[in-house]
Amino acid sequence: MSGNDGWDSVTKIGSKVRSGGGSDRETVIRGKSALNAAQRAGAAITTEKKFATANAADKGTEGQRLTKVDRADDVIAPQKTDTKVSEAIKKRRAEEGYKLTQAQLAQKCNVSANDIKTLESGAAIKNQQLLNKVCRVLKISPRTGEPLPDKK
Repeated sequence: MSGNDGWDSVTKIGSKVRSGGGSDRETVIRGKSALNAAQRAGAAITTEKKFATANAADKGTEGQRLTKVDRADDVIAPQKTDTKVSEAIKKRRAEEGYKLTQAQLAQKCNVSANDIKTLESGAAIKNQQLLNKVCRVLKISPRTGEPLPDKK
C-alpha cells in the first residue's frame, strides 16, 4: 500500500471472475507483504476508493467542515457566532422589558461579563451552550435571533 492509501481505499488483486475452479479471483489484500507478493507474481493490482454511506442521513455540515479542516494545509478560522444573533442579543438586552447591562445578563446566565461582551461583538467563537443560555434568558431564538412567542 502506498503512502496515500489508507482507510478510504481498498487494493484488490486479480480480476472479477465469478466462476469457480483454478481461475484468478479478486481478493482484498490485508498487508504490505501480500501486495509485494502479488507484484512479484505479476497479478493485476487495482486500488479503489471506498465510499462511506453510514452518515448519509445526517444532513449536518459540521462533518464536512471538519473534513475540510483535516485536508487543509493552512489554518482555517473557527466558526464565529452569527452577526444577526449578536445584534439581536444587543437589541433585546436594551429593550424596555429587559433593560439589562452586560454584567447583569452575565449574572443571570451564570457566565462572565467578558463572554457576553465577545458574544455581542461577534468576535466570539461559536459556543452553543453560551448562546443557548443567553437566548433562553432573553427569550430569543439562538438560530435566527427572532423573539420567541410567550408561552401561556
